Amino acid sequence: MRAAPPPLAADTTALSRLLGTALDALREGARARGGPLPAGGPEAVARRVREALGEPLPETGRGPQEALRTLVAALAAGAADPADPLCAAHLHTPPLALAAAADLAASALNPSMDSWDQAPAASALEAEVTAALAAEVFPDAPHPDALVTTGGTESHQLALLLARERHGNRLRTVVGANAHHSFHRAAWLLGLPEPVTVPTPSGTMEPEALHEALARTGEGPVLVAATAGTTDEGLIDPLPEIADVCVGAGVELHVDAAYGGPVLFSRTHRRLLDGLDRARTVTVDLHKLGWQPAAAGLLAVRDAADLAVLGHTADYLNADDDTEAGLPDLLGRSLRTTRRPDVLKAAVTLRALGRTGLGALVDRCMDLAQDLADRVEKAPGLDLKGRPTLTTVLFRPAGADDTTVAAIRRTLLAEGRAVLGRATADGRLWLKATLLNPHTTPGDLDRILTLVEGSTHR
Repeated sequence: MRAAPPPLAADTTALSRLLGTALDALREGARARGGPLPAGGPEAVARRVREALGEPLPETGRGPQEALRTLVAALAAGAADPADPLCAAHLHTPPLALAAAADLAASALNPSMDSWDQAPAASALEAEVTAALAAEVFPDAPHPDALVTTGGTESHQLALLLARERHGNRLRTVVGANAHHSFHRAAWLLGLPEPVTVPTPSGTMEPEALHEALARTGEGPVLVAATAGTTDEGLIDPLPEIADVCVGAGVELHVDAAYGGPVLFSRTHRRLLDGLDRARTVTVDLHKLGWQPAAAGLLAVRDAADLAVLGHTADYLNADDDTEAGLPDLLGRSLRTTRRPDVLKAAVTLRALGRTGLGALVDRCMDLAQDLADRVEKAPGLDLKGRPTLTTVLFRPAGADDTTVAAIRRTLLAEGRAVLGRATADGRLWLKATLLNPHTTPGDLDRILTLVEGSTHR
């Protein structure tokens, strides 16, 4: 007799038992790690993973409890933990517990967002939430909308695709030197000319430099991509002035607000995004300053009619007669076919915290960045690149050369003591702290600086 198949996620009793095992394993792995990331570097981590994994495809399985406990513990022990305040390198947030719980529910139900009969409630939820978030980006637009994406890279590619479908393969993209690298890849994937790059010596795109670059591009359609939250420094291009230049030149504007977009939730800081609503398309990532498990990206469009070109028909998913009979057509909501209901975790978070609660988290992290900058300025052995705009702080040991700065970062990584990023600005290499953990304390900020100062003279 064949063995009974393992339980499905719909068996909530079985899922509850397994969830308890997974949570225990997460705690076990965190204790074994003992810090923001595992010590020993890549070879040591890979060796420990191989030892825990054993044969990746064994002839006979070990059973669900053992497999889950062993491999979740190994993953947690070898993780760079964004919930640790000393893990502050990247735009990689500690997800809210309620968002992670909602993500589990989405996984258990497993709707596929490519036809209504696979995701009846999820498709309705996505329509409501994306419309509300699009209205947040474009408050005065009559028909805004937003698509759920995997993040900035996909959103930028979609924005360029929509522009190409409006204007053809002659479309030129103009980006700042501070722009995300994915714009260049998106142009390549879409068969568009290599983007024109505007120098950004001050870290942001200067309107006069953009005007000159547009004059040099000559005739033909252009999409300008500005940035509201650069990856390296968290800087925001002067959006109102850039929008003015675009209007004067008769070109379209896209804004990469993957990092800075959720600042819209903050009543204190939302003025930083003045001019955002003058773009035609805007990228926002809620897995950055939104504290969602990845992925939780959005592409907001000023006019929902721009999305019509994404329409596609597959008889088994959205036959014409089904659509005419009133079944929602989901294929035009993404270039992907099978996709998760990533909107659920965002919907739960928005309902639980509201604009005020999310804005308070944004404000808290921005205050932490200012606090860290204050501490760097007061430390005689450290240099500050500049006052932070969002939650990114660049600093370096005074008098150190770039080789030393790079070595300090790698030493802290290898020892498992801290995760700091790196960024080049003003022709020098800087250590980067990206503060996205609202539970970070002043003592944690002091520990970051102490570790850097203590590593300087080794």
